[in-house]
Amino acid sequence: MTQLSPTGRIGVLGGGQLGRMLAMAAARLGLDTVIFDPEPDCPASRVAAQTVTAAYEDLDAVARFAASVDAVTYEFENVPVEAAKTAAAHAVLRPGVKALDIAQDRVTEKTFLNDHGAPTVAFRAVASADEARAAAEALGVPAILKTRRFGYDGKGQAVVRSVEDAGAAFTAIGERPAILEAFAPFVRELSVIAARAVDGTVRAYPAGENTHEGGILRETRAPAQLSDATRAEALRIAETILTALDYVGVIGVELFELEDGSLLVNEIAPRVHNTGHWTMDACACDQFEQHVRAVAGWPLGDPEPLVPARMINLIGSDADDWERWLKEPGAVLHLYGKRETREGRKMGHVNILLR
Repeated sequence: MTQLSPTGRIGVLGGGQLGRMLAMAAARLGLDTVIFDPEPDCPASRVAAQTVTAAYEDLDAVARFAASVDAVTYEFENVPVEAAKTAAAHAVLRPGVKALDIAQDRVTEKTFLNDHGAPTVAFRAVASADEARAAAEALGVPAILKTRRFGYDGKGQAVVRSVEDAGAAFTAIGERPAILEAFAPFVRELSVIAARAVDGTVRAYPAGENTHEGGILRETRAPAQLSDATRAEALRIAETILTALDYVGVIGVELFELEDGSLLVNEIAPRVHNTGHWTMDACACDQFEQHVRAVAGWPLGDPEPLVPARMINLIGSDADDWERWLKEPGAVLHLYGKRETREGRKMGHVNILLR
C-alpha cells in the first residue's frame, strides 16, 4: 500500500521518547500507532493504540507485528537489521533497511557519505591497538577514537592526544572494532532536519546551531544565522544523502561548520532527531508530523518556522525543575514519561519561542 488512509496503522520499532512523540503526532492525524519494544512500560506504550512487547531478536514476533499494520518505521538507528528486514517482508518499511544498515557502522557511513559528495573528516578503520597507533600517526593528533557500532551521546569514544595514547584509547573503548577520526577545526556544530516523500519531494527545516556538553546535546537554536552559500550547501548535502539512500521519512544530518563557511558531515541519523525538537512549537508541521506524513505516503508539510526557537534538553535531574518551565513566558514543556531519572538520561525538553 503506497498511501495509508487517515484511519491506517503505523508500526514503530522502538518505544522511547521519539516513538512516543511519533505516536502523538500520528494520533492527531487520525492514524493509530502500534509500538514494538522489549520494555512493557516504555514511554511510547502509554500513548499508542497498541504495544507489542518482545525482543527485537524474536523475528516471529516482529513478523506478526508488521503484518498487523500498514507501514513500519523505526525510532532509533540501532534496531537490528534482521528485525527491520523481517518487518519489510510483511509491510512497507520507511525508511528502508539500507539507511539503517549504513548508519549503524561509522566506517560504512563515512565511506558512503564521501562516495556521494557529502564530505567528512579524514578517518581510518581500526581493529587493534597497533592499528590505532598507526592511524593516529597517519591522521595526526588530536583525534577521536570511536566504536564502529552502538556509540551515542558520547559513549564508546575516547580522545587521542598523542600517538602513544592511541593504544590505551583502544583499550578504553573495550578493544572493539573502531574508527579513528581526525579532529574537525569547526567553529560551530549545525544540523539539518530534512524529509523526503515517496515521490522524491524533499523539504528541509532551517539548520539549527547546537551546543553539546559531555557528548550530549544540551541546546539547539534555530534558525541558525548562516551565509547564503552555507545555507545552500547544507540543503544540498541533505538532499544528496536522502536521494542516494532512496529515503522516505525524516533524517537528521549533523554538520561541522568550518571557519570559511564550508561544511563537513559529522554523522547521519535515519530518524527524527533531538536537534529537531524545536520544530514542535515553532513550526506548523513539526518533524514528527513530517515523518508520519512521509511514512503514510502523504504530502509533506511546510517546514518554515513561524518563530525562532531555543530548545533546551532536560537531562537527568534537570527535569525535577519542571514546574519552573511551566511558569516561564514563551516556554513549552515536553516531558517523556520516563519512570526513572538517571544521570545523562534525556527526560524531556523545553522549547522557548523567541517572538
